[in-house]
Amino acid sequence: MQRVKLGCSGIEVSRLCFGTLTVGPLQAALPPENAAKIFAYAIERGVDFFDTAQLYGTYEHLRLAMEYSGRYDIVISSKTYAHTAELAEVAVEEALRALNRDYIDIFMLHEQETAHTLRGHKPALERLLKYKQDSIIRAVGVSMHYVEAVREAVRLGIDIIHPLMNMAGLGIADGSREDMEAAVKNAHECGVGVFAMKPLGGGNLFRDAERCFDYIKGLDFVDSFAVGMQSIEEVDANIGYLNTGKFTPEEKARLAAKKRRLHIESWCEGCGGCVERCGQAALHMRENHAVCDDERCLLCGYCAPVCDMGAIKII
Repeated sequence: MQRVKLGCSGIEVSRLCFGTLTVGPLQAALPPENAAKIFAYAIERGVDFFDTAQLYGTYEHLRLAMEYSGRYDIVISSKTYAHTAELAEVAVEEALRALNRDYIDIFMLHEQETAHTLRGHKPALERLLKYKQDSIIRAVGVSMHYVEAVREAVRLGIDIIHPLMNMAGLGIADGSREDMEAAVKNAHECGVGVFAMKPLGGGNLFRDAERCFDYIKGLDFVDSFAVGMQSIEEVDANIGYLNTGKFTPEEKARLAAKKRRLHIESWCEGCGGCVERCGQAALHMRENHAVCDDERCLLCGYCAPVCDMGAIKII
């Protein structure tokens, strides 16, 4: 597995990052022990970079994977929506405790949008920077679906960014694929580490996975990229692509056949919370029931936690 450095952060990682959202309670809801075995297998095959978040509910999965593999030096990136110093402290302490670690490699502000959004999260950002000063965090980052947030992160001197990037520009909230490329390229030239998210458009581009990976791997200003995986077969397929530049015919067939969608159960009460939560405007109300536009949905699952009825699933 190729290894790369994340900008000037001093952190070295595998080119492929394992996105853990897809195995957690927001998506596949694999038992932690089962997910941990998949993580441990990926570690054995050279993937040592894992992306999680306070929201994802996968800290236990990662802790078990470290125990199963005997590798406690894997690189873990986590994220929080915290906007105050106190909430940032809660997020970091929760991660340290749940992962059974005394440090976190990368801690990020989750899903930032504009300069205004980042200003609103300044107390949390300052607290994360203090954790970095105290060597409890190795690098501070920002994740985003917005071009403006990339530009603002550079201005603020952020160590690492986690931008949404795919060949279709799917999910970029305030510009085109080319706009995002230009902003991320500038960030990388300024020494910012870059690991991209959603190269398969949240699963919507599975049928063209090889071209998607060709695109993201061909961007020399993207250090690493995160891919959600839910099985040992998917781990093998993605590592095989990185090693050979292609998928086998059998792997292509499996990827092309895989189709997921956001499902909203009949017991939805129509509160509209998921509509407000969706950053892609993929959800709307119809006759007091939430409805999903599959063409816009990124399958991120972020809408699910706001549903008190547990009516939202990715299937």
